[in-house]
Amino acid sequence: MAMDVGYIRDARLKIVEELKRAIVGHEQPIDQLLTAFFVGGHCLITGVPGAAKTLLVTSLAPILKLDFKRIQFTPDLMPSDITGTEILEEDRTTGRRELKFVRGPIFANIVMADEINRTPPKTQAALLEAMQEKQVTLSGQTYPLPKPFYVLATQIPFEQEGTYPLPEAQQDRFMFNILMPYNSEDEEVKIVQAATSARSLELKSVISGEELIEAQKLIREIEVSGSISGYIVDLVAATRTGESTAKDFAKEYIAWGAGLRASQNIVLAAKSKAALSGRTKVTLEDVQAVIMPVMRHRIGLNFRAEVDKVTVEDLIGKLTKAVPAPKA
Repeated sequence: MAMDVGYIRDARLKIVEELKRAIVGHEQPIDQLLTAFFVGGHCLITGVPGAAKTLLVTSLAPILKLDFKRIQFTPDLMPSDITGTEILEEDRTTGRRELKFVRGPIFANIVMADEINRTPPKTQAALLEAMQEKQVTLSGQTYPLPKPFYVLATQIPFEQEGTYPLPEAQQDRFMFNILMPYNSEDEEVKIVQAATSARSLELKSVISGEELIEAQKLIREIEVSGSISGYIVDLVAATRTGESTAKDFAKEYIAWGAGLRASQNIVLAAKSKAALSGRTKVTLEDVQAVIMPVMRHRIGLNFRAEVDKVTVEDLIGKLTKAVPAPKA
């Protein structure tokens, strides 16, 4: 079947149907994760322990027919534990010794960096370099990573002893920061019943990696009007406190604002949102649906915001009201 937005829409519906067999609730995180996946974006997934962050990722891999590796980040994890290392290997017939590269767990289609803020900056940087370059270089030799390639990093939302928050420039490599809150009580009852039963679950494959790559190419061709592009740029520029474009409340509460990648990712995510709905043109509603997950990790709050108990979500909400939206 030829790839078109109708095919992408139907694939999304089938993926969600399969995911719902394993995941109870969390409609918005599922929607946001698929929006990023269909356009090739990496995601931060933030939530308290037991919020099904790992289950969501491990359930998605077989549905998409993708190779999956999980890395548990710890304070003693080294960069080579992620990317791989060279070992000295001896040929028993000739006695000749040579270095051989042993690939690390990053050589997979989906890499889950579990609790990324529990490992030191040096190891975080090794992962994020691979995310950007889509390759690993060791001793002058370059090893390309599989395609498609996604990093889904989970992090706990509070700082404890032994946690290392990601620097701003590294957070910027992630398309979305997806929040996964606790389930409702009714949902938790269903989870407890399912998790304590003898039932085994086998998820069916819906779409392949090759089809995902084709979908990513098609989504980039989705139309975005000049007025919507201008609105996105104005919205992001309104957070930059050192510029004349910043809103007064932004200057009051924001320490550092969003950069160019925020504008680019809002456009790409809005295109993906449109395609997943079976449309070939981005609407204002598509843009408004992705502003929060794109922006929430790209705005730093100052001390006054902490004192006044102003959150990033509060400020993004004020921004969307303060920046004039284009007329339909």
